Amino acid sequence: MAEETELELLITVVVAAAGDHAAREACRELVRRVGGRIVESGDCSDEEPGCWSVTLLCRGGEADHRVSAAALSRAVRNFLRELGPGYGNSRVSCEPPTAWTVVDNPELVGKLVDGGERLLVEAWPGDSPLPMSPGQPSPPSGTRISSDPARSADPEAIGDPDESIPAESAEPRLDDLDENGRPRVRLGLVVDVLSQRQSGAEWPARALASRVSHTITVTGSTEHPPVVRVVLDLGPFVGTVSELVPWAVTEFGGRGWSPPQAHARGSVARWSTASAPRSGITAIELFAFEPESGTTDPARATAAVAATVASASDIPG
Repeated sequence: MAEETELELLITVVVAAAGDHAAREACRELVRRVGGRIVESGDCSDEEPGCWSVTLLCRGGEADHRVSAAALSRAVRNFLRELGPGYGNSRVSCEPPTAWTVVDNPELVGKLVDGGERLLVEAWPGDSPLPMSPGQPSPPSGTRISSDPARSADPEAIGDPDESIPAESAEPRLDDLDENGRPRVRLGLVVDVLSQRQSGAEWPARALASRVSHTITVTGSTEHPPVVRVVLDLGPFVGTVSELVPWAVTEFGGRGWSPPQAHARGSVARWSTASAPRSGITAIELFAFEPESGTTDPARATAAVAATVASASDIPG
């Protein structure tokens, strides 16, 4: 008999705050209200000055032997109803294995979280590789995600959000160069988002990127109405080009992606929505590449590779 799959919700709040500690504290009441836990927080002031993002993980309240688009959408709508009547008009988009909505209403979100600007709600199957969720599949042998454990630690478990993690438990940030002085393989993303402004597109693109990396740099965004294209550098990884792209595709859900294809100094896989949503992500290009020796600005190198990847795709350039 097939095992039931329970849905999980990721709730990401953009908060105007003085720092990581203040942003987490602002979300404490929401954490208690939804019965979740904080799994990640990060500085997004490069897109919105003075803003931080805080991501919560909680149960979606539904289990079944198979996860349908209707079940995913229903989980998001039910959560919105629990937040209050003002949230019921938010449009829910769905592309299995996820459904999502963005509440871009500072007045409304500010009543929920002090300083709240926007709210992203996503529903995923419980067996999907969510950030920091129990049972998250391991990356390829020898791969190390560029992450900062202090950012993703559960504050309910460690006490005060600003309490430092013991040095022995914190994995050091991965250097751009390996032990032999050669540039490590990097991952990058090109994300097309239906949005009327760049900041509104960069936020969901960054939230997507956080599924595989906590060292994220937005290297640029350009308008191609009706979409905004966002390019992100996800940092260095341990592993080969041929290993990293399939692994990251699995982290993003695995469904609807093209097979990895060789490109320039690396590999690329593509995903695009099968429908015509009114908002949200419409296309993704994920690539891994080996920077040239002597590269002094790896993020710029990622942007250069992204330009050739995008020009070779069917997405308008």
